Amino acid sequence: MKTTGNTILITGGSAGIGFALAQRFIDEGNHVIITGRNKERLDAAVKQLGGNVTGVAADVSDVTEVVSLVHRIKTDFPDLNVLINNAGQAYYYNLNETADAYTKAEHEMLVNYLSVIRLTEKLLPVLRKQTEAAVVNVSSIVAFVPGATLPTYAASKAALHSYSQSLRHVLRDSAVKVFELMPPLVNTEFSKEIGGESGIAPSVLADDLIGAFASDTYEIHTGITAMIYELSKSDYTAAFSAMNAD
Repeated sequence: MKTTGNTILITGGSAGIGFALAQRFIDEGNHVIITGRNKERLDAAVKQLGGNVTGVAADVSDVTEVVSLVHRIKTDFPDLNVLINNAGQAYYYNLNETADAYTKAEHEMLVNYLSVIRLTEKLLPVLRKQTEAAVVNVSSIVAFVPGATLPTYAASKAALHSYSQSLRHVLRDSAVKVFELMPPLVNTEFSKEIGGESGIAPSVLADDLIGAFASDTYEIHTGITAMIYELSKSDYTAAFSAMNAD
């Protein structure tokens, strides 16, 4: 997959991982479109990123806003050839009778999984028209082995991992390549509640994704994700213990 000259849509691109991906792809000579729910924060991100970026205020969990976003892409950016599904939602809590896990899971599944399926399906006709294209789903280390204090977030990312594998298989003979970026703990505002300050920098993920594009590496196991993945294949109990050590 080429790393320059692309037109790229990044959902949740106004902060954290999405912002770092946008910055790196802009630096590589791509045009980047970023979405975000908060227009003020989105406008600030566009200003900070500088040229070769377009901001589109949109909530990917809202079907009306998704329809509007897809119309904008088809009208103004018909050469879109990369979709990066990065927008996410996570709740940090313990499963118990007072956790209201259903409500939390409902929101996480909508944002992290169902919204990805909807947006990808609506944009696949655009991607298929290009000579080279890609879908990138940002999942997580917990897609392999859950973190028990992120129980329903982990479940949503496991679902996304499964979907990514199926989508890659179905599109294997097309121009659309399917990548899955699988971060460990990352130092962002999003992960602050779970000790994100000790995580890797978002720029590391951006570097790894650029490298994966260049080498057509479809699953990107950044940082400790690689170790947990390998351990889960040989000793799942040990991998679960490592993910859930106090």
